[in-house]
Amino acid sequence: MATLADIGVAAGINLLSAFIFFIAFAILRLQPFNDRVYFPKWYLKGLRSSPSRSGAFVKKFVNLDFRSYLRFLNWMPEALKMPELELINHAGLDSAVYLRIYLIGLKIFVPITFLAWAILVPVNYTNKTLELQMKNVTSSDIDKLSVSNIPDGSDRFWTHIVMAYAFTFWTCFVLLKEYEKVANLRLQFIASEKRRPDQFTVLVRNVPPDQDESVSESVEHFFLVNHPDTYLTHQVVCNANKLAKLVKKRKSMQNWLDYYQLKYSRNNTKRPLMKTGFLGLWGQQVDAIDHHISEIEKLSNEIAEERERVLKEPKAIMPAAFVSFKSRWGAAVCAQTQQTRNPTLMLTEWAPEPRDVYWQNLAIPYVSIAVRRLIMAVAFFFLTFFFIIPIASVQALATIEGLEKALPFLKPLIEMRFIKSVIQGFLPGIALKLFLIFLPTILMIMSKFEGFTSISSLERRSATRYYLFNVVNVFLGSVIAGSAMEQLNTFINQSANEIPKTIGVAVPMRATFFITYIMVDGWAGIAAEILMLKPLIFYHLKNFFLVKTEKDREEAMDPGSLGFNTGEPRIQLYFLLGMVYATVTPVLLPFIVVFFGLAYVVFRHQIINVYNQEYESAAAFWPDVHGRIIIALLISHIALIGLLSTKHLAQSAPLLIALAVLTIWFYRFCKARYEPAFVRYPLQEAMMKDTLERAREPNFNLKPYLQNAYIHPVFKDSDDEELEEFSNKLEDESVLVPTKRQSRRNTPVPSKISGASSPSLPETIPERSVP
Repeated sequence: MATLADIGVAAGINLLSAFIFFIAFAILRLQPFNDRVYFPKWYLKGLRSSPSRSGAFVKKFVNLDFRSYLRFLNWMPEALKMPELELINHAGLDSAVYLRIYLIGLKIFVPITFLAWAILVPVNYTNKTLELQMKNVTSSDIDKLSVSNIPDGSDRFWTHIVMAYAFTFWTCFVLLKEYEKVANLRLQFIASEKRRPDQFTVLVRNVPPDQDESVSESVEHFFLVNHPDTYLTHQVVCNANKLAKLVKKRKSMQNWLDYYQLKYSRNNTKRPLMKTGFLGLWGQQVDAIDHHISEIEKLSNEIAEERERVLKEPKAIMPAAFVSFKSRWGAAVCAQTQQTRNPTLMLTEWAPEPRDVYWQNLAIPYVSIAVRRLIMAVAFFFLTFFFIIPIASVQALATIEGLEKALPFLKPLIEMRFIKSVIQGFLPGIALKLFLIFLPTILMIMSKFEGFTSISSLERRSATRYYLFNVVNVFLGSVIAGSAMEQLNTFINQSANEIPKTIGVAVPMRATFFITYIMVDGWAGIAAEILMLKPLIFYHLKNFFLVKTEKDREEAMDPGSLGFNTGEPRIQLYFLLGMVYATVTPVLLPFIVVFFGLAYVVFRHQIINVYNQEYESAAAFWPDVHGRIIIALLISHIALIGLLSTKHLAQSAPLLIALAVLTIWFYRFCKARYEPAFVRYPLQEAMMKDTLERAREPNFNLKPYLQNAYIHPVFKDSDDEELEEFSNKLEDESVLVPTKRQSRRNTPVPSKISGASSPSLPETIPERSVP
């Protein structure tokens, strides 16, 4: 087991590695040729240009002002200067609220840390229980600072119960204030936000088939009848997935062509050659430039044919549409109400903003989504509960005992004091981190298969599953596979009511592992985040091989975004560890406080200077964040109940159960009071916004603004004639097709507001005799 000295050595090494990362970042960010890597957001906004250095040629690439290197940490105060409202205007509400998750961690754990170290650590340490125990029980110096060092049945345990109440009430108080603050920020942001297409648009899915009408006509007819005063226009969804793949493939081919042409321009003596086989490793050797020109021509022909097919083939139109309204109020009424007697038809929801739409999933038939989600639920269950086996194996190997058993010839080296400290401080955390490296990609693929229609919903779904995986495998898996098996040698053949007891006993003994994990993943990981080594390498490779124009250089920057699906679950793991260990092993709390403080500064810098968000959901993810912190509180209560029950203090269980009940009540109160602001748009707010906008811009024509907002991006990238052709095709599809519907004769052709006739309804529709 790791001693306090081992933890100190590991902490020193991790702090040193973090400091080295910061030094490297400070040096690299000052070099002119790296400016677009470390400040890409300002370039995209057009507020920054490449540094110009006059004089020697070397000054264009290297900063020779040595005084600037002395201020290598000045980025930290700079990152904290921008006020929150300015940050929201600069980076959006999603980014600002994401930072508040780190801030809430500091608000919760800084007071808890001071209180725990002032009260609980002395209460725990002034016992000698572990020293008097049997020699075959494994313990460490850190365990002497934990609840494990208190004898069974001791009255000192009531201190931990009181502290559990104090920590829970403080956490709930902070959560309540934050939920109220974020809800108000969201409403203010929506009220002050400029006009956006998604404010007026709903996504309609599962449009019922009709043999007499096309999808476009069915949608238009339905909304002219049922929303006559507010309906404006619509855009049916087409299946252009194959076309998008062809366009993407052509873009890749064009990049390779640019590379070979640039290579040839630098050396005209020899034409570049390539092999046509897999990854260019084998196959016929051909002229690379001619080959790619030929392939691009073929792809262009295929793209033209596929575009024509999408324009003309009725099967390419999906039973879904983006329907736009004349006001936000009209869109809110439609998005938040049931449209038909059959609740499975004409399903409406708020449309994502155009850049948030995940177009590939719009072509998935709605009826198959339930089946897909069932399949993925089963797959995730097996992934989660069977993944614990290899994780346990890796964790068992990544210890001093495991290494000595697997590699006995390394025992003399491993037993060296410094090497032993490094292994105990680094190896378990690194092994777990490496083992989970592909998990976010797997979870994102699963979410895409389920059919979610926006990037934000895909990330939220992946984040939920990542969090559940962390709870089961990283937390419970590490506890059970580590401490429980080390201390009890058995975790099998026990009843369900024994599980809290086993977890309660195991949690304190696993504190050293989680301390090392926090240092590796939290401290060094956050420091590596700001270095951006991967984007730095990729930018310079692209800049050297592909960049020919300023537009190419902008594409090469690729600043990326926050990555909510990976970042938020990681934060929640630290909340979970902090809540569980606050009353059990308070020595872990300072490590968590350092993580939250460091991460807050680093990500504030990244959001201000680097990340360019793909979408803006107005902090729609906050209810998930709140709920997961509540789950962490409940797990901490369960662990404490299990631990005290093994310490012959069963009479404390009712008090802790009451605390868990109060925590659940608090969650339900917050859900009822504040969550509606994140899932619905108040009609009062919508009407107020509409009224102000009509007063400011009484002559604004909304229809042209919304006409092409939700056309598939592959058509937006086309020329204006093709875009107009596609738009007209979707809007005026099958105008003269007669219908059996008698209700069409009662459709209010002139709108009461605009006075304009519907473009796809002729003045008279001939009836056909019913056979």
